[in-house]
Amino acid sequence: MSVNQTTKARGVDIGVFRCQVCGQLNDQHDEYCVRCSSAISPRNYRSLQNSWALLITAAILLVPANIYPITTLTKSGIVTHETIFSGILRLVHADLVPIAIIVFTASILVPWLKVLGLAFYLSAISFNIPISRQKLMAGFHIIEWIGRWSMLDLFVISLSVALVSMGQLLDAQPAPAATAFALVIFFTQLAAKTLDTRLLWDQLDKNDDTP
Repeated sequence: MSVNQTTKARGVDIGVFRCQVCGQLNDQHDEYCVRCSSAISPRNYRSLQNSWALLITAAILLVPANIYPITTLTKSGIVTHETIFSGILRLVHADLVPIAIIVFTASILVPWLKVLGLAFYLSAISFNIPISRQKLMAGFHIIEWIGRWSMLDLFVISLSVALVSMGQLLDAQPAPAATAFALVIFFTQLAAKTLDTRLLWDQLDKNDDTP
């Protein structure tokens, strides 16, 4: 085997398995990691089904997260319910367009892009879509990185409410959509973490990789 072929070979091709817990390289005949004693396997095929289940759950929860109120506001004895979209419109009407754009991006655009992006990557593995693995992995790591900051979505919504009502007597309480929205963030992040990305390198055509 040439040097170029060796550098491109997968661990499974040369009899080396990587521990998913500590990252230690182990021989293919080892059942447990030599460093942390965790069980090792060439691939976790069940992770694909788990990721699909978590992602579908997150997609379902996106509906109530956007339809139902996310905050309940009490001002001067008057109770109003705000959804994510109505909160964005309130910001626009208050001439806070830059903040409205931030809220729209963090609370609507990013969650939907994460769900659609993860669905695309899982479909690429499930249906063996011939797309460059290197590009897919780069995009997958971007989604993982965005997921680390997902909880800022709820912070931005809370901050926007405070800005709109600054100087006024206001009581804001979380509504049912806040729980659904937090669960969407949790399940999308868990779906990305659960997936064994080595499956992507196995099932896609090597000829589709860019040099």
